[in-house]
Amino acid sequence: MTDAFVSAIKSFAKAEGIDVVPLKKGQRKDEIAQKYLSRFRTEEGVLFIGRAQEKTPVVRTERRRNPRTGQSYPWLVRSTANINHYYFYCVDRDFGPFFLKLGSYFPYTGKVCLNGHEYLKRQLAREGIAFEALDNGLLSCADPQRAQRICDELTPEKIDALVRKWLRRLPHPFTAEDRAANYLYDISVLQAEFSLTQVLDRPVQGRVFFEQVIRDNLDLGRPDRVQLIFKRRINKKTPGRFRTRVITDGVIPTLYVEYKSTRVKQYHKERRALRTETTINNTNDFAIGKRLKNLPALREVGFQANRRLLDVQRISHDCWLGEDVFGEIHRPVTVGEQRASALRFGDPRVLALYSVLVLFRLLPRGFTNRDLRQQVAVILGREHTVGQMTYDLRRLRLHGLIERLPKTRRYRVTRLGFRTALFLTRAYSRLFRPAFSALQPDIEPPAPIPFRRALDRLDTTVEQAWEAQQTAA
Repeated sequence: MTDAFVSAIKSFAKAEGIDVVPLKKGQRKDEIAQKYLSRFRTEEGVLFIGRAQEKTPVVRTERRRNPRTGQSYPWLVRSTANINHYYFYCVDRDFGPFFLKLGSYFPYTGKVCLNGHEYLKRQLAREGIAFEALDNGLLSCADPQRAQRICDELTPEKIDALVRKWLRRLPHPFTAEDRAANYLYDISVLQAEFSLTQVLDRPVQGRVFFEQVIRDNLDLGRPDRVQLIFKRRINKKTPGRFRTRVITDGVIPTLYVEYKSTRVKQYHKERRALRTETTINNTNDFAIGKRLKNLPALREVGFQANRRLLDVQRISHDCWLGEDVFGEIHRPVTVGEQRASALRFGDPRVLALYSVLVLFRLLPRGFTNRDLRQQVAVILGREHTVGQMTYDLRRLRLHGLIERLPKTRRYRVTRLGFRTALFLTRAYSRLFRPAFSALQPDIEPPAPIPFRRALDRLDTTVEQAWEAQQTAA
């Protein structure tokens, strides 16, 4: 059977003009496939056939002897061996690039590897829907709702049909008589990966967000946190290592969370998107069978794990005063036909307004122009005119920090206004002002300041590094 199968591969490659490429250990097969794919011009076909020797489970025969008669007989046993595997790298009309690997020794096991993103891109192109491709994903799409429906329509039946189609076209270890006798391949799930790619409209802020997420979630691998992500009960008998790994490849950090044989990976993809992907290497981790028909159940587990991870991270990281709110307050704003200037953080007049808003939050009847003006004047130490106060009230109102009581000339502090004023006044008085006093190199503080000591150490380290570079040059 092996000789016939290998001869059939050689004959097929010669007849179709397909290269048979020896694959060395450690060689990246995808890079070879990309070179052939760049020269491929037809709708579907075989790119090349790769041949690699790999260790795999096999079934061997061994000679045994009957203890009563002394006659010998063959016996089938499980074993392992280094055998030739043939990689058929193909392009399908509907699924795009994929490969089918077949072993050349009994039981002639096979492996199919396909990418759902490639399937999606092919379907969008066939329907004429414009999209911008991201490596292993989409950067943008003219009809994202339709794109999601196409993803949902990738069923086990379609995958099975793909495999049957190419097994009929490619050289096969089982003859037509074997297949007629029902020696057929069945498909099971060896590994399934489910990804969620969230494209960011502010990539730089996305990188900052992700690095902060890593710092805040280093304990995600603990059993109690893993339970939240996978919704599985974990006890002392649960196998596997529960840990969080942060791996830096170049300058791109990657977060890993593990549960048994399953892994959740999160990273900043191509500096444009936040990628969260769950890879299930053993379906039994979730009491789900390996047959291809169980793919919908695995899909539900994978995508729920992605969403739960993001939920856990959002709860731990998402501060109330976000980047958008901060920008809306500290930039000029236009509401209807009215325009108000920015409330600049650190401006003494703005800080005085914030300080008074914290005091006026609890006034049941609100406050007037005069009430606010008097308090602001006390904090600033100078007179604040009616015109200046009217200008400030307009700024506070259009930024949403105060609101006017109906049919009156009184105002009250909004929830946003109170929280903003409280946060910014405390941040200025407790963080920024002490920190900037420690930044002055020529002014010695009356008492040791940890922040100042840290700055001094940093300054010394930078100076030493600079001197070392100068000496080397």
